[in-house]
Amino acid sequence: MHLPSSVRTLVLIGFMGSGKSSVGREIARRTGMRFVDTDAVIREKHRKSIVQIFASIGEEAFREQEHLALLEQRFATGLVLATGGGIVLQKRNIAVLRSLGIIIWLNAAEQIIWERVSRNRSRPLLQTANPRQTMRDLLTLRVPLYRSIADIIVETDHLSREQVTDRVFHELNSWLSSRRESRC
Repeated sequence: MHLPSSVRTLVLIGFMGSGKSSVGREIARRTGMRFVDTDAVIREKHRKSIVQIFASIGEEAFREQEHLALLEQRFATGLVLATGGGIVLQKRNIAVLRSLGIIIWLNAAEQIIWERVSRNRSRPLLQTANPRQTMRDLLTLRVPLYRSIADIIVETDHLSREQVTDRVFHELNSWLSSRRESRC
């Protein structure tokens, strides 16, 4: 798929388990854009897993590392950027995200997210006595933030990576067409 040159960067936001990394890689594969995952940038820098990073430096220091990983992409072009689920928690990140390009929120229903994330024991924020309630609390906090900054919302429930990617392209084309029409 060829995207217009006006599309500098596609920024994928959403909760853990929404498919940002897998869909981001698929978008990059289809478009020839470069793929970057902010969590991977942090893992590579620290040479540890996200769980190990949280355990060694804590969430606050992790969020600082997340901000720095985001800033590293400020001047990038031809990029698909998958962000950590909590990147929207810092107001300073919102302006950076908006400056990067088109923000696409990959959204999934709570039950779908739970099915996806409960299989993965490497989610540091879910290492609690009641991970399901923790997830609900995090969703309650984050969903309004995702909604407020998203240019495009793509529902991912019961869809494969390829199907979500197809929806992203469909919604992106609709969004770009509506922006062109509004300028006329």
